[in-house]
Amino acid sequence: MNHNTPITPRPLPRTGDDRIQEALQYTRRRGGVPAQSAEAMVTGLAALVLHRFASAPPLLSLDRIDVLVPRTRRLRSTGRVRVVRAQDLPEPLEIGGVPVAPVARALADAVSALSDAGVVRRLLTEAVRAGHCEPGVVVRELSRERLLNRPHVVDAVDSLLAEGRAIAEERLYEMVREFALPDPMWNVDLRLPGGPHLGGLDAYWPDQAVAVELDTRAPRQDDDALWSEYTRKREHLERLGITVVHITPRKLREAMDQQATVVRTALMAATHRQPAAYVVVLPR
Repeated sequence: MNHNTPITPRPLPRTGDDRIQEALQYTRRRGGVPAQSAEAMVTGLAALVLHRFASAPPLLSLDRIDVLVPRTRRLRSTGRVRVVRAQDLPEPLEIGGVPVAPVARALADAVSALSDAGVVRRLLTEAVRAGHCEPGVVVRELSRERLLNRPHVVDAVDSLLAEGRAIAEERLYEMVREFALPDPMWNVDLRLPGGPHLGGLDAYWPDQAVAVELDTRAPRQDDDALWSEYTRKREHLERLGITVVHITPRKLREAMDQQATVVRTALMAATHRQPAAYVVVLPR
């Protein structure tokens, strides 16, 4: 053995963290932006990994790291970095010292590059089931990025909305149980006697003429007529003397006690109101 032969140190294996830092440094160097600037953030699948999505692939398996930058930045994607541009950057979240796009934006950027319907469905479902964000927030971001014209994305969104409604309904049941509210009639349709259909409700207290409706709608490209119909229904019920309490899934998740107080107050106030019109209550 020649003891004079220099020993070349073996390079340490690259990690996912290394790849993220390299991607951020690329956008900063190439764009002439100081290293401490936050004018770049990790997005797409890499961001979902940092948000701890179980259904996102490992960082080292990703072909490229997606980085979100302002639309005005003069940057090109490379073999290891995909540059994603935005007119208005969202406020990044800091995870382990790394600026990361919010979940809804990261999802939209991930979905834009995915053609596998199963992967898209799993990512969107996990976003709602794990409590990362509400379905409406996700769909708004997908719509903003013009992704709702892709059939596999539309199918995944339909599953997402169904998942979101099921979770919201379970939380509504929990609210009534945990805060000892009177048992309502669940999932009913109202009609005027011999008259038209007034609409469906998630919960209804007939003695007090108080209704709860979960707002699990999400903006879609053809939703203007649906939103108008929703408003007309609510106004019609209130003209008949029925109090409609409007609850969003987010309010149920973040402030269930406050929503229970709103419902309880409406039930107690019923004794001071004029009697509501008689309506027929049918199972939905």
